[in-house]
Amino acid sequence: MKNHAALKKAFMAALTQFVTELRDHVADEDGQWSVKGFIDIYRNVFTVSSDTKIVSKILEIHLLPKLLAFAGQHGYSIVLAEKQNWYPDLSFVSKAEPGLKFAVDLKTSYRDPDFPGHVNGFTLGSHGAYFKDRASTKNIQLPYASYAAHICLGVIYTRAGADELDETRTFSVKELGHVTRKQKAEGSAAIVEDLRSITSAVRDFEFFVCEKWQLASDKQGSGNTANIGAITWIEDIRRGHGVFSRLGEKWFDEYWMNHGQATMLREGRSVPIRTLADFMDFKGADKKLIVPVRTKTTPRKSKGL
Repeated sequence: MKNHAALKKAFMAALTQFVTELRDHVADEDGQWSVKGFIDIYRNVFTVSSDTKIVSKILEIHLLPKLLAFAGQHGYSIVLAEKQNWYPDLSFVSKAEPGLKFAVDLKTSYRDPDFPGHVNGFTLGSHGAYFKDRASTKNIQLPYASYAAHICLGVIYTRAGADELDETRTFSVKELGHVTRKQKAEGSAAIVEDLRSITSAVRDFEFFVCEKWQLASDKQGSGNTANIGAITWIEDIRRGHGVFSRLGEKWFDEYWMNHGQATMLREGRSVPIRTLADFMDFKGADKKLIVPVRTKTTPRKSKGL
């Protein structure tokens, strides 16, 4: 039987190959999302909002059949997170070796129109209870230490502009059949020939697979929650070129376990450690091992300003 390191390598390779198929699953030949909206029993089609939470959830539902098929093909079962805020989204459990598990979290973000080459941003899960106590079952499907790897299956996309998408519109689509009396009575549905006539909320998908520590920054992903931040430069994301990518996963774990709690002396005062450079100073390590990553700069000015 192969050891877990070899099985992890094989799983990562298979998942990386698998995601190359996903664009054609979710988009048409022009790159437009094949999901056009929600439909009711009267055949009204309601436009999908480009709100990131809505897009993320629908994408998760859209991808799940493919993920289930992938898992079965490679000898894994999938355990879904029991609660909405639990980590991870998907637990892959080997059928041959039930002790072999992979945490796979779906991460989505859109290309930031104000910062070309960057995504808007995403977080990589909590650095709180279950991250520090790796036997904990609080807000996590299985104990953190039970997973052989913590993997991000990422989706980058472009949102339709405000001039392209009217989130308040309802459509009656001729190819779905005749207009019903309910639609006529409402009188608010725009009549279109086919579903392709409806503007997609998002388009131009790019999928990637990377271990969580390879995508991490040394900053929190949000100000009021204990979430690990991620890099935002798309080329760095593609390469897994986060600030810990030279240091390795152990440094990532130790830094985020101690983030904001470990302290160091500066100018006679005790200050919390919230940057990797400070943590490296604290540990007496070579800061040259920190990978410099491209961050967002001053946004472009709108026309006329």
